[in-house]
Amino acid sequence: MFSVKPLKPTFKSYLPPVQTDVKKNIQPPIKKLEAKLLPGEIVVNEVNFVRKCIGADSSQDDLWGKLICTNFKVSFISHDTLPKQRFQISHLLLGEHDIPLTCLEQVVTVNDTKGKKKVLGSNQKLKFNPTELILYCKDFRIVRFCFDEAGPESAKKVCLAIAHYCHPADPQLLFGFEYLGRQYNGSSGDRINGTVPGGGLQTPFFDRSSEWDREIKRTGAAEWRVCSINEGYAISPSLPEYFVVPVSLADQDLKQYSYFFTDKRIPLWCWNHPNGSALVRMASISDPLQQRRVDQRICTAITKSHPQRSEVLRSDLDKNLPNIQEIQSAFVKIRQICVIDPFEESEEKWLSSIENSQWLEYVRSFLKHSAEIVYLLDGKNASVILQEDEDRDLNCVVSSLVQLMLDPHYRSLIGFQSLVQKEWVMAGHRFLDRCNHLKKNDKEEMMNQYPAAFEFTETYLTVLSDSMWIPVFSTFLFNCPRQHAEHLTDFAKSKSIRLGEEKVLHFPPVWDWSQQFSIKDQTLFNNPMYVGKGATCVQNGAVKTFRRTKHKTYSSTLRGMPSALRNGLKDDNDTLTRRSSLVAQLKPDFAQLREVVESPSERFFRDWFSRPADQQGLLIPLFMPSHLALWRLYFLRWVPEACITKGGPVTAYHKLSQLVDEIEMLQSQLRQYKGPTPVSTPLSSPRGPPSDQTRMYFKATSPHEPPTTPECLSSSFPFSPVGNLCRRSVHGTPISKFLNGARIWLSTETLANDTL
Repeated sequence: MFSVKPLKPTFKSYLPPVQTDVKKNIQPPIKKLEAKLLPGEIVVNEVNFVRKCIGADSSQDDLWGKLICTNFKVSFISHDTLPKQRFQISHLLLGEHDIPLTCLEQVVTVNDTKGKKKVLGSNQKLKFNPTELILYCKDFRIVRFCFDEAGPESAKKVCLAIAHYCHPADPQLLFGFEYLGRQYNGSSGDRINGTVPGGGLQTPFFDRSSEWDREIKRTGAAEWRVCSINEGYAISPSLPEYFVVPVSLADQDLKQYSYFFTDKRIPLWCWNHPNGSALVRMASISDPLQQRRVDQRICTAITKSHPQRSEVLRSDLDKNLPNIQEIQSAFVKIRQICVIDPFEESEEKWLSSIENSQWLEYVRSFLKHSAEIVYLLDGKNASVILQEDEDRDLNCVVSSLVQLMLDPHYRSLIGFQSLVQKEWVMAGHRFLDRCNHLKKNDKEEMMNQYPAAFEFTETYLTVLSDSMWIPVFSTFLFNCPRQHAEHLTDFAKSKSIRLGEEKVLHFPPVWDWSQQFSIKDQTLFNNPMYVGKGATCVQNGAVKTFRRTKHKTYSSTLRGMPSALRNGLKDDNDTLTRRSSLVAQLKPDFAQLREVVESPSERFFRDWFSRPADQQGLLIPLFMPSHLALWRLYFLRWVPEACITKGGPVTAYHKLSQLVDEIEMLQSQLRQYKGPTPVSTPLSSPRGPPSDQTRMYFKATSPHEPPTTPECLSSSFPFSPVGNLCRRSVHGTPISKFLNGARIWLSTETLANDTL
């Protein structure tokens, strides 16, 4: 007899094993894979047996599940869990594998067997059955799905659905409108500005005259007033309904002058210095015949608003700074280098590519020009007009940077949010166009140099940037306030939504962070190093209030410190320099620059840098090329090869948070023992959590516990690159050195020109 050899199974099951109750022989039901949907969210298409790629070299850690396209997001649902999952900030609107449709930059389909690849657009046809789907995201993620076991027609349909819904033809087709309509129809009419009363919103929207009045009083701008000639957007479609103008300018004159400006954007007041000088922004004058007369009238009015009648100076940003096309081109290049291209084996080539992208040079130019405006306002007591052709791009950046340097209020969390609302949202920055929601970033460097001056962290700036791709919030969804109002009015009529007393439909703003993150996760926004106004410190055993020294000489403590630590700077001793590089010879101490006849501006900067920086006063960044670094968390957080376990800036953040938590705990115990005293009361965050919740994410450990670094910490914290598309590993890359502090390798010619 011949023995028949048993055949090996040709089918491999990717479904989770069924658990059986041995005693009762009962099989528990398998949990159905379903997406978690928001109000108004519907499933458009879905496909089963999809593999999400985790590693590039092996499919061992890949996940199997269902790929779903809704009218809001691309969602992947799986019974499996990510391997060696590190900490990831939890989002209340999005799941672990969810991607908002508005976050998609490109939808690429691939057929390996036929060697075909196609970038899908809206309403396009796909002539082959895809075996892979690669999603390139605006937040720098790359996510890859394979359809090895999926039905070919189902895979094709879900790919076409994603491509169609990620770039709608009309703003009202964005998911936020459907979400908003369901909220209003499902509520009892007690919603205000898209949120439930008592939600704790404190950020002013600057959509009413009273909020501009408060800003005038806060800055002491006595000779300026709130103007309402644009109510109903009667004058300019891109200006807010209320803005601030000189008292000496009558409404009738403003209406007449508006015809001579681009898009009728008459000059807008931004901010007032305590010395009386004002920061003003305006569009260019489109009628050359009227330019001199209108210029003279505007400047005269601004001069009258100054207590000393100081001169008015103009800065033409179109001539002095890179234009929006150059900035966008540099951003595309830096994204290509950091995310898409494989890391080069040669350090020089990778780092040179970063430099050649011009991104850091453009950042430097904005910081430098903003510092020059600061000198005019603070050093010369002169009012300054920022002029840009349309007043909707470069003016937003420079006016914000200037106010960040001059006003500590804007370095608090609520103040920073009000600055974005005032200088970007209400001033008419084209978020809808710039974010490419339909078919068709510098502050971080300041915070990097003065970490104790800002209440918020780079995690906050990163999630704020990510919020641009979530169409549930109105803040970054429209080109101007008028477009916002018109679309909401039309939508309310089409859906027969009953409006409240204000007769206006309100989108929820992004500033209500409780809609996205838990109270616990919001503590990641709090900077443990922040020195707030009136904050206490301990010096020589005595508790004192922080205030700037008036002496030009260093204290005994500061005199012995390295120059890199002065003015709140980080130590650059770990910077890796090239042989014979000029970096080692450069110091951030302006007193060591070559001795030449100083101009007033050079003397102003030298005097400022010769004193310890007041974290609650004027701050001027160092903007030489050798002082600028790439925003690592933003550009490299999704790159698995760049992730350093238990490394990166988060390790210092972890220790500082524990220290601050311990100090606040001891202060609380002292208050209970002695009773509250003014000097022992710690600075509370204006948006801080309730009294029973500490401000820090990481809590103080027991003195009996050994100091350890949590396993979840990495250079990508609080994000996780696990699940993002890996590229082939290349040994000897510069990433590890770069993340540990190495600056971009600058050419000798660049460093030789390293001047103010």
